[in-house]
Amino acid sequence: MTCFLSGCDQLETTKPVIYEGPLSEAEEVTMFYTEKEVVKVMMKAKKIFEFQNGDQEFPEGIYIEFYDEFGKKTSTLKANSAYFFKDENKWRGRGAVEVINIEKQEQLNTEELFWKRDTKKISTDKFVTIKLQNEVIYGTGLEADQDLSNYQIKNPEGEFEVED
Repeated sequence: MTCFLSGCDQLETTKPVIYEGPLSEAEEVTMFYTEKEVVKVMMKAKKIFEFQNGDQEFPEGIYIEFYDEFGKKTSTLKANSAYFFKDENKWRGRGAVEVINIEKQEQLNTEELFWKRDTKKISTDKFVTIKLQNEVIYGTGLEADQDLSNYQIKNPEGEFEVED
C-alpha cells in the first residue's frame, strides 16, 4: 500500500511542445511592391514559408525584378534559396546568386548576398565575380546599389583596368 500511495504523490506533468515551424505555406507566388502606384519590385517564388515572427523562407529559390521610378526594369536578382529577416528588414539569397544590371549589361555572381529594401543596397562578404562588357573582376566582399550601378569590391583580385 505504501508503494501505491507514494506513486500517487508523483504527478507527471508534460511540458507543452512549442511549434517553431512555418505558420503558412504558399506555392507559385508572384508579389509586387509599389510606390506611388509604380511597380518598384516584382518577386516570384515556387514556395514560401511564413513564420510566427514574420520571417519568410524561400527554400526553392527566388527571382526578383527591380524597376526605376518610370516603371522600367533596371536589374534582376535570382538565388537558389532566400530568407527574409523581418526584424532587420533584410533579405539573404544563397546558392548561385546572380544580379544583372540590364542597362550596363553587367552581371554579379556569388554564393551569398544580402539585400536591404529600404536602403536599396546589396552586400556580401563572400567571393564575387562581376562580368563587365569587356572584362571580369574578382574579389571577396562587396557593397553595391541593388541595380549594380555603383559598387565597391572590398578585396579585388586579378587584372582589371583602372580609370584615372
